[in-house]
Amino acid sequence: MTEPRPLASSPCLAGECDPTHVDAEQARDVARWRKAERQRLLDERAALPVAARHAASEAIAGHLDRLLADRFPSLQGMTISAWWPIKAELNLRAWLSGLQARGARAALPIVVTKGAPLVFRHWTPDTKMERGFWNIPVPAEGPEVRPDITLAPVVGWDAAAYRLGYGGGYFDRTLAALAPHPFAIGIGLDAARLATIFPQPHDIAMQAVVTESGVFWP
Repeated sequence: MTEPRPLASSPCLAGECDPTHVDAEQARDVARWRKAERQRLLDERAALPVAARHAASEAIAGHLDRLLADRFPSLQGMTISAWWPIKAELNLRAWLSGLQARGARAALPIVVTKGAPLVFRHWTPDTKMERGFWNIPVPAEGPEVRPDITLAPVVGWDAAAYRLGYGGGYFDRTLAALAPHPFAIGIGLDAARLATIFPQPHDIAMQAVVTESGVFWP
């Protein structure tokens, strides 16, 4: 397990946040703070050289392999979902492409209905793709599948393994709707670690977060 790095920012707003109850004023404060932090972190990530993001992606792939080997005796027959990288996101497509040789199948998320949970379809490098919501490439056809393991890109993350996403709530809605819940892993950068994201009732923590320096358990 990797030693924690210094926190990227200090707690603000309130010293503690009870995720089971938040009043309206606090919710507005948290939303404003998240919006500002999200933009700061996105700007910092976009400013990284492409080579640095590539190196981080390769390191994360290695840590992810070790995490899954420790957690699961085999990936045979499992479906593992990730994402098609946008906005300078880390790129794990090469890692996803290798899943088939290990007996697993890769899947990508699709927005079918705006504001509704995501659905997933299997993906390989040969899959026919089309442009989906926000012009993101998605599998053009195939049945919906349920991931056993899901990888989620994080804009920010905290020591309790809560993730700061893009603000649309799609991933949290999806996790809440999937039964049984997949094993959820946040994927991000060390520099994106926050003291807390001030979790709200709708936020769902990851089982672990993987960065370029290792695996962080809540």
